Parts: sequence; C-alpha cells; structure tokens
Amino acid sequence: MPRPIWSGAISFGLVNIPIKLYSAVKKKSISFHQLRRNDGCRIRLKKVCSTDGEEVEKENIVKGYEVSPDRYVIVSSDELQSLSPKASRNIEIEDFVELSQIDPLYFEQSFYLVPDKGAAKAYTLLLTAMRTSGKTAIARFVLRNKEYLSAIRPINNALSLSTMHFTDEIIAVAELESLPEDTAEPAKRELAMAEQLIQSLTADFEPEKYRNEYQEKVMNLIESKAEGQEIVAKPEVNEGGRVIDLMAALEASLSAAKKKPTAAKSGRKKARAQ
Repeated sequence: MPRPIWSGAISFGLVNIPIKLYSAVKKKSISFHQLRRNDGCRIRLKKVCSTDGEEVEKENIVKGYEVSPDRYVIVSSDELQSLSPKASRNIEIEDFVELSQIDPLYFEQSFYLVPDKGAAKAYTLLLTAMRTSGKTAIARFVLRNKEYLSAIRPINNALSLSTMHFTDEIIAVAELESLPEDTAEPAKRELAMAEQLIQSLTADFEPEKYRNEYQEKVMNLIESKAEGQEIVAKPEVNEGGRVIDLMAALEASLSAAKKKPTAAKSGRKKARAQ
C-alpha cells in the first residue's frame, strides 16, 4: 500500500482543499554494489582532498561555487537556508490552460493528489469542474525546501500532479547544431512513402505492451547466476558503418509493416467478429 510523501492543501481561489501527495511512479532500477574481486567485500568511497590525497572529515567540508577555473565562492548552509522558499503547505493554482499547450519536454515527475479527511466534496467539485472544462491547472508548491512548478489534471477519478521544468531549464532547439535547414524539402515520392509507413504503423497507445526488456534480461541473468548456472557471454556483432539507400529502406520497411497487422487493425477485426 503506497504511503503519502507530503500533505497540504490545494488553493483554488478562496477554497482550500486538504490533500495528500502520493508518488504515481514506482521506479524500477537494478543497482549494484562495488566489491573487491578476490573476496567480495564492499568498497567504500572516501572524500579526499584533490591536492594532498588526505581524507576530509564531514565537518570540514563546505559548499563552493566555481566562478572560474579553481576559484570558488564559499556559501554556507545558513546562507542557503535563508534563501530557501518559504515553507508552505499550499499548492497555489495560478492559471488554467489547455493541456495541448504544454510541451511534454516540461514534465518531470508524476504524483497523485488524494483528498484528506473531510475534503472529498471540495475535491470532487474541483475534479469534476476540471474534467468538464478540459483544463489543466498550473500551480506552485514547496516540497523539501524546493519550489516546484506543476501541472494538475484529472486522471479517471483522481487528480494528478506533474512537476515541471522552468522555462530557463529547457534547451532551445535553436541552440542545437547540424539541424536541417528550413528550406530543405524531401523528395515527394520519399515523403509519400514515409507518410504511408507512419499510417501503417499507427495504433492505439497501449502502455503495457512496451516492456523494459534490458532490465528483464539483467534480472534473468542475476537469477540464473544466483542458482549457480554458468553463463556464456555472447560475442559482440560489429555491423560497421553502412550507407543507407533511403528509398530501399522505406520500401523494405513498408513491406514488413504490411505483413505485420497493427494493434489498431487487429482491434477492428475483433470488433467485426463480435
């Protein structure tokens, strides 16, 4: 059973809706410890001075911001604490916008907002109004001494909150190198085939069909080794650099896509059969 990681209230005009914040994502990652090869003992990392190699105790470590090579401005924990955003238990809604106006680049981490005791009526009111209007709320809140910009939107019978990057954290496309010029246009035949290929691969989004295959393979490897099985590593296949014939690649891809029914097509066939 998930546990709330924060509690507070959504400020909606003059209405305060007490809520609890739950993580919407259970991250699955495989972590390894560093061990000494000959006896398997754990490796501990020490903090050492880059000049003399001596280990530095925690109480002698301060924060420094590099302003030029090997020149630092020292900032104390108290100074940073004085600048931290004012502790608050409110999620302040500032605007309501169309979800389609928010580029997915801005989204960071997702949570659920659940009504606290006695807040079900007000929570349902906001949820229903947002669902009816189709709007997404843009709000600010403070979590663990850090201010977050966030987007709140309905998902089924719950409100979700996604933390967002601020605009100055997003790298502009104009800063990228080697992008094609605006005037560059593909050949009409190639474009038609590319569009046809996209159409043939179009299907409804079914998130459960996309699995983390690498993680599954690593877990299978770990389980096999834990059971004492001998594992033989597969040799790497070096394909080398290949010159791509764009038309040939499009034709081959289109041919393969036609042979493989998409989820959308199979769904239509099932519907007709019923």
